[in-house]
Amino acid sequence: MRRRYGYYWTKLLAVPVVIAAMVLVFIWIGESWWQLATAVVFAVMFTQIAMLGHDAAHRQIFRSGRWNDWTSLVIANLIVGMSYGWWQHKHTKHHANPNKIGADPDIELPVVSFTPDQAARRRHGPLGWLMAHQGVFFFPILLFEGLSLHASGVRRVFSREPLRRRPVEIAFLVVRTASYLTLVFLVLSPGLAFAFLGVQLGLFGVYMGMAFAPNHKGMPIVPADVKIDFLRRQVLMSRDIRGSRLLDTAMGGLNYQIEHHLFPSMPRPHLRKASGLIADYCRERGVAYSQTGLWESYGIMVRHINRVGLGERDPFECPLLQQRQAV
Repeated sequence: MRRRYGYYWTKLLAVPVVIAAMVLVFIWIGESWWQLATAVVFAVMFTQIAMLGHDAAHRQIFRSGRWNDWTSLVIANLIVGMSYGWWQHKHTKHHANPNKIGADPDIELPVVSFTPDQAARRRHGPLGWLMAHQGVFFFPILLFEGLSLHASGVRRVFSREPLRRRPVEIAFLVVRTASYLTLVFLVLSPGLAFAFLGVQLGLFGVYMGMAFAPNHKGMPIVPADVKIDFLRRQVLMSRDIRGSRLLDTAMGGLNYQIEHHLFPSMPRPHLRKASGLIADYCRERGVAYSQTGLWESYGIMVRHINRVGLGERDPFECPLLQQRQAV
């Protein structure tokens, strides 16, 4: 749990340097279809910066909650263009009850069903055909996730729902959106500008989705009326992704989802070190510790949502519920 100030200050100081360098490259390239390659780099850059904001939001960077909050506000609202308050509210509910029906907003999505009941409600509506083939369309749908993340934040800050530091969030979002769009449309013609934004937002959503989705999707779903102790609630519903330190960087430490859910404020560099200890602890207590490769995790996730969409019985029921029913 020791703070890693050197690690995080290096990243925090690198953020404005990298952004400035990319803006200069963007201006230097000018009106060219090569800017679509630049859009890919911007998508990766914003996703990596958003992951740094995720660390701050979980109090991984500083001891001071105020410092972490303001770091998250600057990163999310002013740099990435997402509402920190909206994300914090949503993500806190997810951490409290991962994969629990009616409690985890991450399994309550408008266009993807993760439970048979969700699929049954939507199968006869306008999205019925999509529901039946959702396993195939999951990754293409992520192309719209970036736009959805931005839009959800904007809706929250301008809604009547409670939100701390609302004026600051609005000001940061306005400055970020206006400055980013002004830069893009001053340097590029309208057609190329929209193409650039489409690629950047699309790949931003895909990258975010591919980093967050494999950690819980396809793991047991907890019925709304079932209560589980903290250890099992966090471990049985989460999945770790095996890989190198390069994967750790690419996924922002989210590949150690079990460790992160058990110790949300643990600095990212320590998650790899903790994984072996936690795996042994779970093994000693008979708690299943799930760990797969990256591509295997995507396969599990796609097969699960495809079975749900096709109306099959959910093969990933909560193991504790099965034990209770057996008794």
